[in-house]
Amino acid sequence: MAEREATIAPKSLEDFDPQKKPKKNKFACGYAILASMTPILLGYDIGVMSGAAIYIKRDLKVTDVQIEILLGIINLYAPIGSYIAGRFSDWFGRRYTIVLAGVIAFTGAILMGLSPNYAFLMFGRFFAGVAVGFFFIASVYISEVSPSYSRGFLTSLPEVFVNAGILIGYISNLGFSKLPLRYGWRVMLGIGVIPSIFLAVAVLAMPESPRWLVSKGRIGEAKKVLQKISDSKEEAQQRLTDIKEIIGISSDCDDDIVSVTKVQGKGVWKEIFIYPTPAVRHIFIASIGIQFFQQATGIDAVVLYSPEIFEKAGITSDINKLLATIAVGFVKTVFILVATFFLDRVGRRMLLLTSVGGLIISLLTLAVSLTIIENSRTKLTWAIWLSIATVLSYAATFSIGMGPITWVYCSEIFPLRLRSQGVSIGAVVNRITSGVIAMTFLSLMKAITIGGVFFLFAGIAILAWVFYYIMLPETQGKTLEEIEGSFGNFWRKSNTSLTTEEVRN
Repeated sequence: MAEREATIAPKSLEDFDPQKKPKKNKFACGYAILASMTPILLGYDIGVMSGAAIYIKRDLKVTDVQIEILLGIINLYAPIGSYIAGRFSDWFGRRYTIVLAGVIAFTGAILMGLSPNYAFLMFGRFFAGVAVGFFFIASVYISEVSPSYSRGFLTSLPEVFVNAGILIGYISNLGFSKLPLRYGWRVMLGIGVIPSIFLAVAVLAMPESPRWLVSKGRIGEAKKVLQKISDSKEEAQQRLTDIKEIIGISSDCDDDIVSVTKVQGKGVWKEIFIYPTPAVRHIFIASIGIQFFQQATGIDAVVLYSPEIFEKAGITSDINKLLATIAVGFVKTVFILVATFFLDRVGRRMLLLTSVGGLIISLLTLAVSLTIIENSRTKLTWAIWLSIATVLSYAATFSIGMGPITWVYCSEIFPLRLRSQGVSIGAVVNRITSGVIAMTFLSLMKAITIGGVFFLFAGIAILAWVFYYIMLPETQGKTLEEIEGSFGNFWRKSNTSLTTEEVRN
């Protein structure tokens, strides 16, 4: 006994200190920020079109239905971009896919800014829409370069920049609203060429995703990237070993270039749709559901049609409508920043459920207040302010969870072999749902009243909460290679996992 006690080293006070959280790797953060800046173009387009639509309608003498189509059609073009991006990124890499997105966005901004008529404007919207379909690759790239302990924070950055772009678009509306009618909206749209040029060049400073490099057998290059984006050689080696195992490369293989028998992207559609494992089926349903509900609860209707909503609430001045819209963009941006700091602390599941709960309350309150205003013969100041407050609370609660987590979650749950094209399918669902909402909002408002539309969104939000509670396990703190084991049983609680053997079966 005495000998055993003698072998135990005495403990110092430092041994009782709480374990320090690892610092965020500066290279991983830097590359994530660069990749995250590309969706700012999507945000700018969404934000600027909300105000530009007012002046386009007056200048080109178009109808409400044409405005609905103009604003929403970009989302129906996006699936084309998502399909191309999914294939292109598997063949040529994540980095060059992001560069191509910037080039296509530049083309769209030029065409829209020079549009002489509605038909030409719609032609420019095609290129803008295809570019929108590319932007999900930013989340895929970031999830593949991020360490597990900061992946939620870093993968949520694209949503931060989307919201920053929306806010800039709103401010652009206000800033150029004083220009002559025929020039104002064209400048609003055409100014988007400036960030697209900068971003396409800046992205070239990023390295390629190490997971993509390993999938192509370029082990030496992947090792160099992992050593940069990891905190130690041991961590880099462990991450490389995990990726090799998924790709099917022996962990003992240390060659710089190896032959890979698995072709990245080949057989993906069969594995997802025809003979999926229980885990893959669960992952796919979770991805489709979370993407659908993000848009079906009406966020793009609020962002695109804020001026119309505030007009229904009783605000008549163009300037006041634009100022109120800027407030929406400001709130969304602030709360998305708050969300980024909680993703890796609170977890995805809890933030999602809290976010949707807030959405339900906000939507129901907004629906009631707008219904009261619409049926009142006198101006009700309290109802107007309540409507404004609930629009802002809706924006805040969406941004605290549903906004960033949708893309974080989808980019991390798919296995590497399915990730690029799997996320692209979710992006297609997201954009189509957004397009349907955007292209029917004004017509729905006339058919069932604006209050009725928000009651409809509230009902969808209730379904979303139930879906998230049942279908989405927690992924916080797990490596991308471990996450697949959390899926396969729809009723599994948030923190339990399937064994490796169960996943394979």
